[in-house]
Amino acid sequence: MSEERYLTFALGKGRLANKTLELFEQIGITCEEMKDKSSRKLIFVNEELKLRFFLAKGPDVPTYVEYGAADIGVVGRDTILEENRNVYEVLDLGFGKCRMCVCGSHAAKELLQHHERIRVASKYPNIAKDYFYNKKHQTVDIIKLNGSVELGPLVELSDVIVDIVETGSTLRENGLEVLEEVCPLSARMIVNPVSMQMETERIKELVNKLRAEIGIV
Repeated sequence: MSEERYLTFALGKGRLANKTLELFEQIGITCEEMKDKSSRKLIFVNEELKLRFFLAKGPDVPTYVEYGAADIGVVGRDTILEENRNVYEVLDLGFGKCRMCVCGSHAAKELLQHHERIRVASKYPNIAKDYFYNKKHQTVDIIKLNGSVELGPLVELSDVIVDIVETGSTLRENGLEVLEEVCPLSARMIVNPVSMQMETERIKELVNKLRAEIGIV
């Protein structure tokens, strides 16, 4: 491919994008346009390096990458697992670390051990389903919630929840606890499969620079 082609990045909005741009700056990739907080632009360009960036809601990032609207995306592993898009996960960026867990009251632990049919509330129904059906071989009813899933057990909508846990303070304040860990999470870099073939050298060079910067041998 010609070096004149732009490589396009889709970044998950918020802290994730800020941390990603900080990391990129450390390896010499800057985008001054993105620092202008008053800008109404949606796509930001570094003409010198032939790079384009845009911000997207986390769940949309794998969609942009799968369909080739972005060559590369940065998003949490929870989103990658939940969306299950056709993308390559190429690098753990090492920030945004947390855990996906099954949480509930202390009494709910027994329901998990005895593989009883229970109700599970989650913003991540696909992750919850995969965990209970494929790893635990336990039949459950999954209820999708978009807001504070901790409410589920408190109002007896569900027996347990599957959610992201960072410090666990919200759980403790509401009399809930981590019962089982589903998987560790962090920010990941994903790549469109066609872009990987057509822009192999540029993408590999980028990944190698990032690996060196974050200390992956």
